[in-house]
Amino acid sequence: MLDQGAPPQNRPSPPGSPGLAGRLMRRKPVELLVAEGGQGEGGSLRRSLGMWQLTMISIGATLGTGIFVVLGESVPKAGPAVTISFVIAGLTALFSALSYAELAGSIPVAGSSYSYAYATMGELIAWVCGWCLVLEYGVSVAAVAVGWGEYLNELLDGTIGVTIPDALSAAPGEVDGAIINLPGLLVVLLAMVFLLGGAKESATANTIMVIVKIAALVLFCAIGFMGFKSGNYEDFMPLGTAGVSAAAASLFFSYIGFDAASTAGEEAKNPQRDLPRAIMLSLVIVTALYVLVAAVAVGAWNWKDFEGSEATLAAIMNDVSGQHMWGTILAAGAVISIASVVLTVLYGQTRVLFAMSRDGLVPSVFGKVSKKTGTPRVNTVIVSLFCGALASVIPLGKLVDATSIGTLFAFGLVNIAVIVLRRTRPDMPRTFRVPLGWLFPVLGFAFCAYNMFSLDSVTWVVFGVWMAVGLVFYFLYGMRRSRLATAEK
Repeated sequence: MLDQGAPPQNRPSPPGSPGLAGRLMRRKPVELLVAEGGQGEGGSLRRSLGMWQLTMISIGATLGTGIFVVLGESVPKAGPAVTISFVIAGLTALFSALSYAELAGSIPVAGSSYSYAYATMGELIAWVCGWCLVLEYGVSVAAVAVGWGEYLNELLDGTIGVTIPDALSAAPGEVDGAIINLPGLLVVLLAMVFLLGGAKESATANTIMVIVKIAALVLFCAIGFMGFKSGNYEDFMPLGTAGVSAAAASLFFSYIGFDAASTAGEEAKNPQRDLPRAIMLSLVIVTALYVLVAAVAVGAWNWKDFEGSEATLAAIMNDVSGQHMWGTILAAGAVISIASVVLTVLYGQTRVLFAMSRDGLVPSVFGKVSKKTGTPRVNTVIVSLFCGALASVIPLGKLVDATSIGTLFAFGLVNIAVIVLRRTRPDMPRTFRVPLGWLFPVLGFAFCAYNMFSLDSVTWVVFGVWMAVGLVFYFLYGMRRSRLATAEK
């Protein structure tokens, strides 16, 4: 019998009221996650996406930024060996993609790695993972939007001979006199309009843009190969393995997005079957195109010429062909294709926040679903305005590294989640299993850790501050309002 006279601190916790450690480690059962799928405040998400559309979402979120924008910043770090950097970054993504495929088929919900962590490692780790995804998706939208502006200027210059002045097309401090990156803000707002129309409509627009971007990259390879010089590969690794590693860590940004299909788990028609296929197929297509385009680009230009170059691929095509027409065509393809990255990554961000809101960890406004369109409309507007503001005032390089570290951390947790779920729920049905037992998840975690420690100290400081802010928010808000906490009372 409970001693009513005992001091409060010495009394045992009542049944169903775990201590602090228990509250932080409480897990959300897989069955409950799946049962709640699609439900939000005022309505539910609609299952309208097939495997082809899911694959296009992942390709749309992945293919474009790294090769159109970040390549120009990565070649000076690694030289011609940037192709190896792409392969290293791709292997990191591959091991994590296998883990994503297994979990997406087993836990087909909107929260992606946040939900997987909730089911396997507890609420605090799930919050940390979700907070990393907010960094990954939110900041990468801004970074992609900044790159979009560079190609828009290239397109305007090649067609009508006009460019947007630096004061309105660069972040403050990036160039003298810069006030705001207006194109970056514009493309985010355009993506917001598409998303407010509905998931199926957005997926259709994205599919068209993905086809355009693949055609643009194939065109670049055809033109660029005509200017290929084998001598550009003679000094293959001028900055050593450290340069290759540094470039690989930055280029991992190029693979961010293959997990976007997993955020559509509650809008897929057959998620258990289609999500694993879409994730793996998209990664194979993207990696092949990245390595091919990088190899042609370095063959056509000396690696030292990439320093400070904007709209690199368009510049290479102009140089090789001697005509501005081809570079203008590529710039047009880049403008359309990079817009698709903004669209699909922004989509992923809203769905992660939707899942976190349903669990009570972020305000309920992020979980309200429009009955008319079946989309979280207020969520979409808030996220879009936030990402647009970032795109308009922060330089590209700082955004890329901040996105990479948040993504690598989240991916590392996904690899651990596979191992934990294998141990705790070995008999749970799985439509896809990572081959060779724990080997690939362990390698995936190791590659993520390796790439994280290749990033500079400033990036780590930014990440540490971001995590500290997130933990403060969780302990002051999320832990108290958690739906699981309410259910335990």
